[in-house]
Amino acid sequence: MLDESYQEIQQLALFLSSKQFRRIFSSPLRRARITATTLQHQLDEIQGHPTPLTISSRLREFDLGVMEGMRFVDVEKKFPEEVDAFRNHPDQYFPDKIKGETFQHLVERMRPTIIRICEMFPNRDDNVIIVSHGAALNAIINSLLNVPLAELRKRGGLANTSTTILESQDRGLTYQLIDWNDTSYIKKEIDPTDLI
Repeated sequence: MLDESYQEIQQLALFLSSKQFRRIFSSPLRRARITATTLQHQLDEIQGHPTPLTISSRLREFDLGVMEGMRFVDVEKKFPEEVDAFRNHPDQYFPDKIKGETFQHLVERMRPTIIRICEMFPNRDDNVIIVSHGAALNAIINSLLNVPLAELRKRGGLANTSTTILESQDRGLTYQLIDWNDTSYIKKEIDPTDLI
């Protein structure tokens, strides 16, 4: 990760430090895991007490099949329909050709984990942090809010180290969106291409 990324995580930790968090949950994939552990250490230092961290494979990013590891310019050339549907028309995204994961499969993978977290921490002041990936978070958050797949991108994307706040007061049966893609604490201009 770039030095700039670590600075943004530090800015995120300062922003979050006024709240107490019961636990941090993270995807095992490198960027999310490093973000989560760095955030954990920063919060522990600022707040003076440990915040437990749990790694969950169910919080990983979309499986993009044969597109994994390819440069974005090459992916756009080789799979233009899939890239366009994934980014702009999720209801028309059929990843059979690329042997990837569907939006529905991702939601089915992530939803039980989110519900389990809500069941583990049911009280109003039981704040948790979930560190994952832009496309996966966008999909699961909108699904939890009952947004139709065709309208998934309506709110826009999620920037790296942004915060989106969801609240559930009924152990994960329903959710309310409190804040979406807040980057007010990041000391740089967010480029629209940074959004996933």
